[in-house]
Parts: sequence; C-alpha cells; structure tokens
Amino acid sequence: QLQLVESGGGLVQPGGSLRLSCAASGFPVDYYAIGWFRQAPGTERTGVSCISGRGGSAIFYADFVKGRFTISRDNAKNTIYLQMNSLKPEDTAVYYCNLDVYWGQGTQVTVSS
Repeated sequence: QLQLVESGGGLVQPGGSLRLSCAASGFPVDYYAIGWFRQAPGTERTGVSCISGRGGSAIFYADFVKGRFTISRDNAKNTIYLQMNSLKPEDTAVYYCNLDVYWGQGTQVTVSS
C-alpha cells in the first residue's frame, strides 16, 4: 500500500533551518514525481517544490522559496527531503508531501522568535 510519512517539522527562529523528510513506502520514490505543499491556517494548500520521477532530475520551486529551499531524493532510503534555510515567519504552515492523490499526514513548521 502506498504511504507517505512526513517528519522533521518544529519550532525555529527566523533565519534558521529545518530539513523535512517524506518517507515513502509501497513504491520507489525515483519512479514518480513527488511534491511538497504547505497550508497555513485560513489559506489554501499551496505547492512549494516538486521533483520529477522516472529517474529524471527536473525540479520546480515556487517563487517564494527559490534560493532558500532545496528538494532532494535518496533512493536508497526511499525518502524525499526538503531542506529549508533562511526561514521566515511567513513560512509557518503544515507541510505535506504528495504523490498524485496520495498525501501524508503533514508536519508542522513554525517560524517565530
């Protein structure tokens, strides 16, 4: 059964860093495109970054994270990562990984002093 499990969220000060993980089971992470989304209270879920599948390396970043966030994939661990640097209060949200209609449970990221 296909499953996505996020981890790595937490409370961090502005300017700090976090690395989110999305551990996949039921399929190889290098076969499908996988994305990170986020949702802040009272807002719609928004795409943050995506990495292509089928062994490809095409990567997409939303403008509001370009230069600060990096998506990567570890095929041996079957895990997708989102390295988040220079975090801002407006990055506060629940972060989800996604494959087609499948979503993880989300991990909370709070950026606050």
